[in-house]
Amino acid sequence: MNRFTIPRDIYFGENALDVLTSLEGSKAALVIGGNSVKENGNLDKIKQKLTNGGMETTVIDGITTEPETDMINKGVEILNDFNPDWIIGIGGGSPMDAAKTMWVFYEHPDLSFEDATKPFELPNLRGKAKFIGIPTTSGSASEISNLSVIIESETGFKYPLADFELTPDIAVIDPVMVESMPKHITAYTGMDAITHTIEAYVAKPRTIFTDSLALEGAEVLEENLVNSYNGDMDAREQVHYAQAMAGMAFANAVLGNAHSLSHKSGPTFGIPHGCANAIYLPYVIQFNRAVVEDRFAAYAKRIGLEGTSDSELTDALIEWINSMNTQMNIPHTLKDYGVSEEMFKAHVDEMAAHAVEDPCTGTNPRETSTEEMKKLYEAAFYGQDVNF
Repeated sequence: MNRFTIPRDIYFGENALDVLTSLEGSKAALVIGGNSVKENGNLDKIKQKLTNGGMETTVIDGITTEPETDMINKGVEILNDFNPDWIIGIGGGSPMDAAKTMWVFYEHPDLSFEDATKPFELPNLRGKAKFIGIPTTSGSASEISNLSVIIESETGFKYPLADFELTPDIAVIDPVMVESMPKHITAYTGMDAITHTIEAYVAKPRTIFTDSLALEGAEVLEENLVNSYNGDMDAREQVHYAQAMAGMAFANAVLGNAHSLSHKSGPTFGIPHGCANAIYLPYVIQFNRAVVEDRFAAYAKRIGLEGTSDSELTDALIEWINSMNTQMNIPHTLKDYGVSEEMFKAHVDEMAAHAVEDPCTGTNPRETSTEEMKKLYEAAFYGQDVNF
């Protein structure tokens, strides 16, 4: 038996934020990142709509880096004092993921972080509050997904929390929220969305439902991402919707090795998640083509790439990803990003060991050993072809 779960309600398009005036409840806690959502006026706009609907609000801010457990604990203290019946994550993946995890420990204060990271074993939520995601970037799809990725402060490693309980009650996908998105964020989050479509399309738990969303999302991203990067607001709106489609796909099909590699190396080397995915993706496709080359070929055909065989089409897909990275000024290797060889060698064994344990590795289409994961890291550092 398969399962497909998305938010109960997805409001999208111009003025989608208006739904905030009609929520039932009395208190909403807003979890945000830095100052951008304040400076562009969107936070005030959201607060005003909630006030118009009779809501008292408080703001938890400062999620300016990928969220760590220390941040979560501070946020939970605020939630416990305020007692909201809505928790609203506003931002990119980091603030929304932080908000989700705060929600978990607000509902279940005695739950350990170790237990929270056990896939699909979370206790029931919504005893105290419901959840809304409002994205200000176009890639993470945390407003759609049943995932939250958190760094354990003591170890520095990322751990995904995965459970359908984490699926937001409401997603609000309003294009006004991404109009001022910086170019490099547009690039990184857009390539994150592309990675979601590809990894969901080949993941072991894929279904006809996830396939359709992954492929349609891929086509929209191919047509619009570079134009969005170059400032076309119509294209940016379309990318904002496509990343949510990709989120629906990966939330139900899960992901693969590109994300496993990113989860463990991003905090170590200070590489933003979407940028890391963009670097790893071509190497992971090379690794996985031995078992799902026909799937990569079908994906390539859908986005208009040319080739007369599955092999040629998969080569074209890899070339397309590299071209997208080049057009949006994303490095092709860890070395090009600025990771030193000394630092890489000091951490690669530990990263590989932890990456194999990542839940995304379990749904990767090809079984992966610790040694193979290390070789993938090495290929992505030096820019080597993956032929193992």
